[in-house]
Amino acid sequence: MRGADALILQGGINDVAQGRDVAQAASNLRAMVRRGKELGLRVALADVLPWNNGWPDAEPEIRRLNALIAEIARDEAVPLLPFHDTLEDPDRPGRMREEWTFEGDHPNEQGYRRLAELAFRLP
Repeated sequence: MRGADALILQGGINDVAQGRDVAQAASNLRAMVRRGKELGLRVALADVLPWNNGWPDAEPEIRRLNALIAEIARDEAVPLLPFHDTLEDPDRPGRMREEWTFEGDHPNEQGYRRLAELAFRLP
């Protein structure tokens, strides 16, 4: 991380997709937060995005993991970037708006633009 000033961590969706324990994913994220802080970096956590192609089966685990991520952010005193809520379609909870994803797994350019606008409001 030579030359880096900040570390923004987002993780866990592949753990959810692969059926792994979200508590372990959260534990791994906590360790990365702590390591980033040890290195003197400003650290922020981003929660897991809605996953259209995993809905509805993955939704409970995503919500559980996001609750754990929020707990880590509080415990470790790092900002939490609400990626999930930023891209969640209020008319279709648990999914991104169609205009913010190109295939239901990842944000498209418009979706990433929304996330970038959020990130630039960090303290």
